[in-house]
Amino acid sequence: MNPDVNDPRAERIDPPAPDGSRPGRVPRVAVVGGGIAGLAAACGLAERGVGVVVFEREDGLGGRLRGWDTTLADGSAATMSRGFHAFFRQYYNLRGLLRRSDPGLEALVPLADYPLVHSSGARDRFSGLPATPPWNAFALAAVSRSFPASELAGVNVPAVLQLLDADVPGVHERLGHRSARELLEVTRFPRTARHLAFEVFSRSFFAAPERLSAAEMAVMFHVYFLGSSEGLVFDVPRSPFPQALWNPLEAYLRGRGVEFRTGASIDRIAPGERPGHAVFWRGSEGVRCEEFDAAVLAADPPGLRSLVAASPELGTAEWRARVAGVASAPPFLVSRYWLDRPVRPHRQAFLGTAGYPTLDNVSVLDRYEDQAREWAARTGGSVVELHAYALPEEHDPSVERASLWKQAVAVYPELAGARAVDARHELHADCALFPPGGYRDRCTVTTPDPTLVVAGDHVRVDLPVALMEGAATTGLSAANALLSRWGLPGHALWTVPRRGRGAFLRALARGARQPGQRPVVRSR
Repeated sequence: MNPDVNDPRAERIDPPAPDGSRPGRVPRVAVVGGGIAGLAAACGLAERGVGVVVFEREDGLGGRLRGWDTTLADGSAATMSRGFHAFFRQYYNLRGLLRRSDPGLEALVPLADYPLVHSSGARDRFSGLPATPPWNAFALAAVSRSFPASELAGVNVPAVLQLLDADVPGVHERLGHRSARELLEVTRFPRTARHLAFEVFSRSFFAAPERLSAAEMAVMFHVYFLGSSEGLVFDVPRSPFPQALWNPLEAYLRGRGVEFRTGASIDRIAPGERPGHAVFWRGSEGVRCEEFDAAVLAADPPGLRSLVAASPELGTAEWRARVAGVASAPPFLVSRYWLDRPVRPHRQAFLGTAGYPTLDNVSVLDRYEDQAREWAARTGGSVVELHAYALPEEHDPSVERASLWKQAVAVYPELAGARAVDARHELHADCALFPPGGYRDRCTVTTPDPTLVVAGDHVRVDLPVALMEGAATTGLSAANALLSRWGLPGHALWTVPRRGRGAFLRALARGARQPGQRPVVRSR
């Protein structure tokens, strides 16, 4: 039994049976990308005796969760990253990956509660709720001021019931044509509840609700709330990402023979001299070429598009067109400030926000991260991080940074008098976008070439997984596909239930749909 699985209805997905013959020599695989997906694939392959080389264009591992050293204006050494990430208890495959080098997951610390606050002053929190669906949802509606009884009578019950039957991939057939914004409007939930109970979470996909598939939002609520009894409690690393996560995992993988080429940019992939692939990569010593029996493409969406475009002999025309269509989410900004004074003692480590122009959350790193805590204790200050998801494509970075700080002061007024000892700002546009109608065209793990597989949180696996767990799940699935081909055993996967939690609730949801039709989500 997976030690991370506390939900008795969680499902184990057995790997595909080995259907090929074992090779006469040890296969060698190139893994392009050293993020979660690439490291999961490397782990899955190396643990079965396959030779693995991981290529990562940055100098460190972790992908969008990597970290790097920086020196602050006061001379302090610090580790910068692209910001706060929540490690939910439902992330079975990711947590299993991390347990390879940290069996007790001692690098993670729980955050038992995190408030959500709207600019109007409305607040919600998730502490004290029962874990088991649907009682968690009923309890939230009962205690939350975002669900006033006077407005609940207007809720579109047939539309809401669709959220109780989020089977994968069926929910994409029923709801995938709509945007999350459309679903929020048609449910007729109280407006504040739409912001606090839905929009905050939908924006965690780095997109405004009008650009996110309603099915993705339904799956998200299934994963985190309506389909899992793991609850909404999550963990965060107690140290910066490299120290807590990637350095130990790198050491574990090196112990199993994995080689790492960091600071390595892949120019192209071409057919090899023997069946397989020739990887042309550029490092400090110029361009080199290495031969591999197979390749795992675990790059982010822009990297995947660029690599396939530069490798004209890779895959079929239809597959290449699908890769070219992989969409990137709008830009997002992370601003981290080392301040000369603390925030108020009652401030939580993490706060989700709604109703502000761009501010999506505020985290106080010295509440949970040891490096930030040491700096704050030594200086009497605090380390505060601000996130703005889904910025306009055309924006002025300096204007956005100033605006984000002004919004943060509106949330935490004590920041108005603070002086920044130093600050770092990270602006990127390399996350995946999950638009309405896009599910069918998403890349899958397997490709027309059995020696070429794809992994990443943008990849379709027909399981209720998302974000970091999606990356880990597709990475292990990519490894399993290659292992099966070589007659080697794969790795079991775990997931929250693949359909609505209870038969009665699923029946209600089916009853709200007309036979053979898409869901009944009529407006008044």
